[in-house]
Amino acid sequence: MLSHLFSLARPLIHSLDAETAHRLTVTGLAAAPLRRAGADDPVLATQAFGLSFPNPVGLAAGFDKNAEAIDGALALGFGFVEAGGVTPLPQPGNPRPRVFRLAEDEAVINRYGLNSEGMEAVAKRLATRRGRGGLVGVNLGANKDSADRAADYAILARRLAPLADFLTINVSSPNTPGLRDLQAENALDDLVARTLAARDEANAGARLTPILLKIAPDLTLPELDGMVAVARKRGIDGMIVSNTTVARPASLRSAARGETGGLSGKPLFEASTRLLAETFLRVDGQFPLIGVGGIDSAETAFAKIRAGATLLQFYSAMVFKGPGLAGQIKSGLADRTRRAGLTRLTALIGRDAAAIARGEGL
Repeated sequence: MLSHLFSLARPLIHSLDAETAHRLTVTGLAAAPLRRAGADDPVLATQAFGLSFPNPVGLAAGFDKNAEAIDGALALGFGFVEAGGVTPLPQPGNPRPRVFRLAEDEAVINRYGLNSEGMEAVAKRLATRRGRGGLVGVNLGANKDSADRAADYAILARRLAPLADFLTINVSSPNTPGLRDLQAENALDDLVARTLAARDEANAGARLTPILLKIAPDLTLPELDGMVAVARKRGIDGMIVSNTTVARPASLRSAARGETGGLSGKPLFEASTRLLAETFLRVDGQFPLIGVGGIDSAETAFAKIRAGATLLQFYSAMVFKGPGLAGQIKSGLADRTRRAGLTRLTALIGRDAAAIARGEGL
């Protein structure tokens, strides 16, 4: 039903500029009557970070930046939602236009620049919906003009850890100048240590909120080695692979391909999935991974599982395939699991990671 309605509405939606269409979508989901998604196929049940996910398909950060439409998104069938990126203080982000559809490539370029209503607005919304159920993470970012960006992450963790199911350290957005410099091993080690200390303080006497680390797809393998080393040493609970890319594949055909910003969607799939496999091999089972980048079908979602993802996230593909995509992916993953003669999708995690890291099997 959702797919049919979207196919009818798509010409109208795509006649609007991309940011206006996005804003209307979030507003519509926020205003939708509260309802629960149907029960998930038990083969999709997943454990990660000490949490029980009804299915592994999540809504990626960037869609619901200010935690306005969490319940509406969960009702679409997502197993979890990640709000944000959130900054300590409100900031407007970059000037418009700052998001562009690449229809011929089924891709999006954005240079939002972490536009955020700020930590307190998000905290209020999270507190208001507590008790409704559903797993909700928050993606953390630094203010553009902050004198101590590492301190921003600690401030956010201290405030939001009691309100979220997990928090993500995002040092991989390409749209805040200098932010990716925090991926360097020494800078990252300091940032992670301070964030974890703030989380521990906020959760004193209670369950510790998992802290994840989101990385860029443009890392070299030595850079990846350094980030994984920090994550393992500091006891990070998981990693998200990956954010948008600043690369521009030669295959891009759309007129907007030259816009600056982070590229997401179909063209990101291969590079992000290979990096996911490389990360899986380095993590050596110490913590789970979330695979992001180019997921637009059950087939691409399954490839992320085979590359080492325990959980999945997407949202750019909904621009082109509509809000029914989560349900389609779940159905396809359950079918593939049963065809393999298995009772749990998790049995297939990382099955082909070594081959995919070599550039095979995608």
